[in-house]
Amino acid sequence: MNPTRTILLFAWLTVAAFLWMEWSKERSAPPAPAATEQSAPSAAIPTLIPGQPAATVPNATSGVPAAATAAATPTPAANASSSRVTVTTDVLRLVLDGGNVFDAELLQYPQTREKGSPPVKLLDESSAHYYVAQSGWTGQNGASAPNHVNGFVAENPANTNVALTTSQREISVPFVWNGPDGVTIRRIWTIKRGSYAIEVRDEVANAGGKPWAGYVYRQLARIPPEQKSGMTNPESYSFLGATWLDADQKYQRRKFKDFAEDGPVNITVTGGWIAMLQHHFLSVWIPQPDQAALFSLAHTGRVDSIAATGPAFTVAPGTKEATSARLWVGPKLVKQIQAQGVPKLDRAVDYSQYSFFAMLGEGLFWVLDKLHGLFGNWGWTIIGMVLLLKLLLFPLSAAQYKSAAKMRKFQPRVAQLKERYGDDKQKFQLALMELYKKEKINPVGGCLPIIPQMIIFMALYWVLMESVELRQAPWMLWIQDLTARDPFFILPIINMAIMWTTQKLTPAVGMDPMQQKMMQMMPLIFGVILAFLPAGLVLYQVANGGLGLLQQWLMLKKYSDPPAGKAVAEKA
Repeated sequence: MNPTRTILLFAWLTVAAFLWMEWSKERSAPPAPAATEQSAPSAAIPTLIPGQPAATVPNATSGVPAAATAAATPTPAANASSSRVTVTTDVLRLVLDGGNVFDAELLQYPQTREKGSPPVKLLDESSAHYYVAQSGWTGQNGASAPNHVNGFVAENPANTNVALTTSQREISVPFVWNGPDGVTIRRIWTIKRGSYAIEVRDEVANAGGKPWAGYVYRQLARIPPEQKSGMTNPESYSFLGATWLDADQKYQRRKFKDFAEDGPVNITVTGGWIAMLQHHFLSVWIPQPDQAALFSLAHTGRVDSIAATGPAFTVAPGTKEATSARLWVGPKLVKQIQAQGVPKLDRAVDYSQYSFFAMLGEGLFWVLDKLHGLFGNWGWTIIGMVLLLKLLLFPLSAAQYKSAAKMRKFQPRVAQLKERYGDDKQKFQLALMELYKKEKINPVGGCLPIIPQMIIFMALYWVLMESVELRQAPWMLWIQDLTARDPFFILPIINMAIMWTTQKLTPAVGMDPMQQKMMQMMPLIFGVILAFLPAGLVLYQVANGGLGLLQQWLMLKKYSDPPAGKAVAEKA
C-alpha cells in the first residue's frame, strides 16, 4: 500500500468527518425545551453585604408578554409605553426605558440582500422573538429600589424620540427614580456615533437621614429561537447560547438547549462580562471592571437568562455612589469589540469550540483583514491568502513535487516489482521500501504541504461561518454572498475537475485496485460536500487546488524524466 496515498486519503476523510460532525451536531440538536419549571436567578445569590441577607433580583420574565411564557408577570403601569424613548443613531435604533432595552435595530445590516430589506432586529420584546436587555436595583434591609419593571421615569417625558444629529458625537437619555427617605438614583444611557456600545451610568444620592443599601443587576433574557438546520443554512453552524468570562479569566459558554440540564452557575467575577451569542450578532453586558459581580444563569419558563448581580452599595446620608456598565448590542465586529479593552471579549466572536481552531481562526482573520485592506473585496482577499500560503509553503511544495517526479520516473520499476511478487503484498512492500531507500525517495514528503492546508481549510470554515465582516459579501458575477453556498454549484464542479486532473498527474505508485477506486471517488465525494458549504470556503479550495495543480504541472515538467520504456522507444 502506498504510504503517501494512504496518509492523504486518511487526512481528507478526516476533514470530511469533521465537517459532517459539525452538520450532524446541529441538525440532530433538539429544539429548545419549553419546560415550565422555574429556577429563579436569585435562588443561589449569596450575601452581597457582609452580615446582611441578600434580597431577590426581579425575575427575568417580569414584563414578558403573557403569550411568551407561562411564568410571565403582567407589565405594571409604570412600565407603560409612555415612559419609553426611541433613540436613533447612525447605526442603531433603540426603544428603551429606564430599565430595559426592548428593541434594537442594526441599521447598517439588512436582513437579506434584497432591496428594501428591513434591518436586523437583534433585541425584540414581541412574544415570538422575545430578547431584551434589563437592568435595575434591588434594595436590602427593606429599602426601596427601582427594578427593570418599574421605578425609573424619563427626566424629559415629552421627549419620546431622540435622534443623533450630524453635529453630535453622542446623545444621552436620562431617567430618574425618586425613592422615599430622600434617596435618588439617576440613570443615564449614552450612545456614541458609529458605536454599538451603550454606556449605562447609575448615580445614587442619599439626601435622607439614614443609610440606604442595595445592589445593581444587569441581565440578558431571551426565549431561545428554534435554530435553523440544514447543510445549506449557515446559521445552523453557529453557536447559539450564553458566554461569559469567569473568575479565572477563562472563556465559558453554554448552549440554550443545555440551560436547564447543566445546572446553575454562580460565580463572583471582577473584570468579566456576560453575553448572548447568535450567528453574526451578540449582546454583551460589561460591568465596571473594578467592581465585583455575581454571574448566574437561569431557565425560567421558556426564558433563558444570564445575569451579573452587584456590586452592592451602602450609601450613607449626604453621600453619593456611582456604578457604570456598557451594553453592546450589535454585530461581531472584531476591531470594535477589541477596542472595548475587555479581556477575551473578542472570544465572543466564536470561531470554534476547540481552542486550537479558535486561536488559529483569530490569526487567520487578522491576515484576511490586512489583505482586505489591499484588495477591498473579500473574494479576492481569500485568493490573496492562498497566494501567500503558497509562497510560505513553497520549499515544502518543491520537495513534494520533486518526490512525485522521482516516483513517476520509477513507475516502470515498481510495475516490475508488482509483477515479480504477485499477490505477496508483504514482500512487495518490503521491496518497494528498499527501492525508495536506495533512490532516496521520501514517500511521506508529499504529505507535509497538505497538512497545513487542511488545518487552514478547517479554520477558514469557522471564520467564514462567524465573521460578520463577510456577511452578504460579494465576490463577482454569480457569487454575491461568500457565506452562502454557490447558487449554481459552479465552484464545486470546478473543484472536482481540479482534483480529478491532479490525480491524473500524481503517480499511483504501488496502489492496489481498492485504493484506486477510493481515490477515484474522492473528487466526487468532496464535490458533493463542498456543494453545501459557503462559497468562500469553496473558493479557497478552488484557488488552492488550482494553483497547486499549476505548480505541480510545472515542477513535473522540470524534474521528471520520461519513464524508462518511453525513453527507449523515443531513442529507437
